[in-house]
Amino acid sequence: MKKATKGSSIKTAQALLAKHECPVPFHEVRTRFLGNIATPAISASPLQIIKDLWGGELPPFDSIEAVNELLDALVQGIWNDLTRHQKRSQPFRLTRLSTEPTAVDLGRYGLVRLQELDGFIEGLFNGEDVIDLPERAHEAVDRLVEMRAMMAGICELVSRAPDADDAAKLDTTFRHLRELTRIMETEIHEAVLSCARARRQMIEGILTEKPTVH
Repeated sequence: MKKATKGSSIKTAQALLAKHECPVPFHEVRTRFLGNIATPAISASPLQIIKDLWGGELPPFDSIEAVNELLDALVQGIWNDLTRHQKRSQPFRLTRLSTEPTAVDLGRYGLVRLQELDGFIEGLFNGEDVIDLPERAHEAVDRLVEMRAMMAGICELVSRAPDADDAAKLDTTFRHLRELTRIMETEIHEAVLSCARARRQMIEGILTEKPTVH
């Protein structure tokens, strides 16, 4: 059997999410999953965060095959692929967007980044209002929250002036946003690495404390 490529796995997952009318856009699904992969919360599970995409319960299905098809695409495809970003050599990349210097594209860019940051933080916090994060992850989340506020400000600005198409100014703004995107990616990756490192240390501590059976 031919192994599915990463691109085909993504297209399959996107098609199934659309088929089952998932209210969460795919770019946010990715970051929610990544945040949940990184979370220190013991109760985190792929199945629960998949249910949360539809408000807490899976959508209706015609058959058990349809259930398995969706779960395979999301867990075996998207979730498992995202686990590789727990390595320093595998940084995470936000969704790449083609843009023109227009207010419409600026608003779209801001909204996608806003949703991606919301998704990552939601997945990381795993439904809790407060979570105990390692210091570097805590710093990263603080910076991501600041950048999220900037993205919300852009969305608000465009909603008030949707036809303000000054190409030169917008081109400069997009350059700044691309730089901010790189910073977002760095902070997301640092948060994931910090949480993964803390989890390994916790597991090693538990194994070290386990009494030897004679």
